[in-house]
Amino acid sequence: MANTYDLIYAVVRHIPYGQVATYGQVAELAGLIGKPRVVGYALYRVTDGDEIPWHRVVNAKGEVSHSVHRNGNDYLQQSLLADEGIEFDAKGKLDLTKYRWVADSEVLEQAIARIQQQLAEPSSFEEDS
Repeated sequence: MANTYDLIYAVVRHIPYGQVATYGQVAELAGLIGKPRVVGYALYRVTDGDEIPWHRVVNAKGEVSHSVHRNGNDYLQQSLLADEGIEFDAKGKLDLTKYRWVADSEVLEQAIARIQQQLAEPSSFEEDS
């Protein structure tokens, strides 16, 4: 059984170049409804060798979430997104209507299966990372 972070990483790996998802969107697709912060915690642990496009996840306002705990990665994130052609306005926001990823049917079916499993066995999806 995959742990919570593995489920999050599986979703994030589907986000295509030049598009973004929100923390809440990733949480829902991972079967973690209402737990966008868990997505943030998981992505904080990603290393360069993991090959997970962590930078493609932004907050619900269409902004890179800034924090002193990110050691400058918030600026790196915006730079990586800009390199993918994503444009930010003067206030650092991107247009979610333009850049938000819409999951394909395969990803949605996997998400539904995870949610159904979670409803059937609530204890199997507790944070075990």
